[in-house]
Amino acid sequence: MSWTDALFALLPLQALAAALVLMAFIGWRHANAGGRWSQLGLLALGLGLTLAGPAWAQHVPLAPRALHSLGLALVSGGVSALWWAAGLWLMPHRGRWLMGAAPLLLGAGHAVLWPQAELARTLADLVLAAQLTALGVALTRPGREQVLHGLHHGRWRLLGLSAVLPLLVALLARAGATLLGHAGPGPDLLLAVTGQLALLLALPLLLLAWRGQTEAELARLAQTDGLTGLADRHAFQARSVDFIAMARRFDEPLALVLLELDDFAALQAEHGPEVGDRALALFASCVQTQMRLGDLAGRLAGEQCGVLMARCLPEGPQALDARLRAALAERAPAELGLALSYSAGWARLRPGDRGLPDLLRRAETALYETRRAGGGLLTAEPGVAD
Repeated sequence: MSWTDALFALLPLQALAAALVLMAFIGWRHANAGGRWSQLGLLALGLGLTLAGPAWAQHVPLAPRALHSLGLALVSGGVSALWWAAGLWLMPHRGRWLMGAAPLLLGAGHAVLWPQAELARTLADLVLAAQLTALGVALTRPGREQVLHGLHHGRWRLLGLSAVLPLLVALLARAGATLLGHAGPGPDLLLAVTGQLALLLALPLLLLAWRGQTEAELARLAQTDGLTGLADRHAFQARSVDFIAMARRFDEPLALVLLELDDFAALQAEHGPEVGDRALALFASCVQTQMRLGDLAGRLAGEQCGVLMARCLPEGPQALDARLRAALAERAPAELGLALSYSAGWARLRPGDRGLPDLLRRAETALYETRRAGGGLLTAEPGVAD
């Protein structure tokens, strides 16, 4: 057995061993979606490399064409699964149908071209190279902070590119050499070496990516109210500093709207605490869906929520109030079985405000005036038209 054959024979063992180690570290039941897709990707790579290996075809005379084509389809499926995991960890990218169809197209095309061995191998190299290109592009695209901004964000991206790029070059080099009629042991050896490198880097890469997403999720949960999914009071206060600083730096209007469910204590007394919790969760869901992109919502106390509205025009709070009341009137009877209403008050940032406490105090005054008027309304702070 040559060095090249020996290296190719080790590839499926490396892929399967990496998949087992990944499962041992992160499990299956409690793994996030990216972790599960990465495990499936490594398993598919291991099985595919086993079936596509030359040693397997020699020892299994039954339908070697079907086994080899199936193996290549599984390898392609493994790359698609890793691409999907990267999308879950970062930002979903276009091309899902193409990445999903690539394994089927590769397997069928390879089986059809089986009598023309060089052409079949070139097709496989080009399809896998295209998939690796898509994976490399996904690793270079900016990610979404709310999904992943863990401590190891940059490290696993760099490891991913270090694994993908050499393997991509090797596949293109072998395809080019075959098309030009210069096929020889050199391109196969290069592909075997870069394949070994890619699988060697795959395990730490996937562990760092999974750990980064887990850390980001834990950090998000630590700043999120468990019942409503909104930012808790501490996180709301901390993030308000940036909102106020940006409003002052660019001389932009900023408003705080306080929202509080009406007769919440009576609702709990009549229907029980479970219905009260469902009412709060529904109210928070309506707030999240009706507030503008870029605004900040938080649960400040009990049944009270707050929304910081950046770049807020004078009619902004009234527009939010109208959307929110319409959504609540539609969803509460259907999802909760009873109607809900709320009272609201709002205040705008003034030049002399020292921070959120001053803004919050005036918004609470406006909310108190709403309560005095019977509730179910939106009231502006005193002197808001000044």
